[in-house]
Amino acid sequence: MRAIIIGIAWVGVAMYRKILVAYNGSPESRSALDELVRLAPGPSAEVHLAGVVHYPSAYLLAGEYVPEVALADEREHMEGDLKDAHAVLAGKGFNVIDHLVVGEPVDVLTKLVAELGIELLILGHPRSKSFALRWWRGSVDAVLIERVRCSILVAADAAAREPGVGPRA
Repeated sequence: MRAIIIGIAWVGVAMYRKILVAYNGSPESRSALDELVRLAPGPSAEVHLAGVVHYPSAYLLAGEYVPEVALADEREHMEGDLKDAHAVLAGKGFNVIDHLVVGEPVDVLTKLVAELGIELLILGHPRSKSFALRWWRGSVDAVLIERVRCSILVAADAAAREPGVGPRA
């Protein structure tokens, strides 16, 4: 990585040129946005924002009917969350490309990483789950780590960070 020091600012080649942020409106995914901002990849970075509409597979597996209205409502809700996140990032000077995709989060994120040539995936992870719940349900993040072929940054909740540890925003 080449850099030129001008005063106290570093100017150089961006470490990651293509970044994908997984976003669903949750506090954890807002932490992923915060991590992107803290990373400060520069104006040459291509930032992709992915909102995944995850249809309730539990209902589909049980053979229950899921009303089309509920599915449309979920899509509309995700579109709103994605629009809000886009506005935040654009307001901070990022050039953002939105992707609203439908399916299982691991499958669609893996596909986006491959198709877009993503170098860094940023996602939030809920750390408040109990051990029993993580064991019973498994971890989407663990499966994703095995499937994607890029670097992954797992964002910690800003409130959960220890004082004095890591860089400050």
